[in-house]
Amino acid sequence: MTPTLVRQHLPHTGPATRVDLCARARDWSEIQERMFVPLYESVYERLEVGNGTRLLGLGCGSGLALLMAASRGAAVTGVEASSPQRLSLARERLLPESAPVRARADARLVTRLPETGTPAYTLVTAFEPIGCRAGDSEELGRTLAAALPSVGRGSPVVLVGWGPPERCATSAVLRVAARLADPLRVTGSWRPSLRDDLERVAQRTGLRPDGSGRVSCPFGYANMRSAVRGLLSTGLFDAAIAATGQEQVDKELAEALHPHQRRDGTIWMPNVFRYLIARTA
Repeated sequence: MTPTLVRQHLPHTGPATRVDLCARARDWSEIQERMFVPLYESVYERLEVGNGTRLLGLGCGSGLALLMAASRGAAVTGVEASSPQRLSLARERLLPESAPVRARADARLVTRLPETGTPAYTLVTAFEPIGCRAGDSEELGRTLAAALPSVGRGSPVVLVGWGPPERCATSAVLRVAARLADPLRVTGSWRPSLRDDLERVAQRTGLRPDGSGRVSCPFGYANMRSAVRGLLSTGLFDAAIAATGQEQVDKELAEALHPHQRRDGTIWMPNVFRYLIARTA
């Protein structure tokens, strides 16, 4: 084995890569989050979200899904515990200083689940897809268990997962993250989504499945640079960056994206996401 090949398979031993978390959150808000708009629209249309809906968004990110629900007349509460930077962007969207006081009163953004003491919500959404990281379904189950006491009886809870790998062009790109992270045996790598993942989460948290659907959410980018930035903003490549360094991840991610690049330089990857509607007891 040549020295070059040896280096490619050894853990990254240089200085720790510093991630600009503000820039990462901005990339999520401006590039990646919009890829899920068809999912948000499909769920809201099916559940007739509007006036009278009191929505709790778990893992609300930078707030695009909440903004869409609020535009339909829903009162929204967003919880984002993992990224203060994304939450700050959500506040800019939903709670701008120029917004009327009444409009701002119908939106709350917090870093931890609010303790209401009474059933305050009629709908819960967990739009971050599971099936990306080992252990993500268990993490979602714990988050739901903490949230359900604040949800009205019989209310819908929406869970989302990646579709089958053969229906998701991005799955081949996400395997880069898993392969590069393997030298450190990091558990946060990509894994194939399983058909019953969402049902298992619902069962463990005492929810009753009440329908499901599939939505096409293609990932489209203006150019290679935008695609790399957008995918890195998901956080799914963080373990790979820690293992091999930013430069190596950028290089291999671009190589994996190359088959999806069109003649005009744009990147296009068809994907299918599955959602489950479950009801509280």
